[in-house]
Amino acid sequence: MIPFSDEELVDPVKNVIDKVRPNLALDGGDIDFVTVKNSKVYVQLKGACVGCGSSGTTLKYGVERQLKMDIHPELEVINVPMGMENDIDKL
Repeated sequence: MIPFSDEELVDPVKNVIDKVRPNLALDGGDIDFVTVKNSKVYVQLKGACVGCGSSGTTLKYGVERQLKMDIHPELEVINVPMGMENDIDKL
């Protein structure tokens, strides 16, 4: 169980996303923070990351790995497809 509330996770998660963003930008991609809900981090891949076959790997072994190392090992990252920002409960 993660010992932090969703609200307590927001700022640290945003900091980690800012930390990994330059790596995505090297390949023409980007990432936006959407929200934290039930200790799951919702992000939205943008730019060249949208539709890229490696985007799942980027999320798991780039973004999620960094979140687990910097914040807590039980965090999970979920990509929010364009247009689904208001329907996170359906993901």
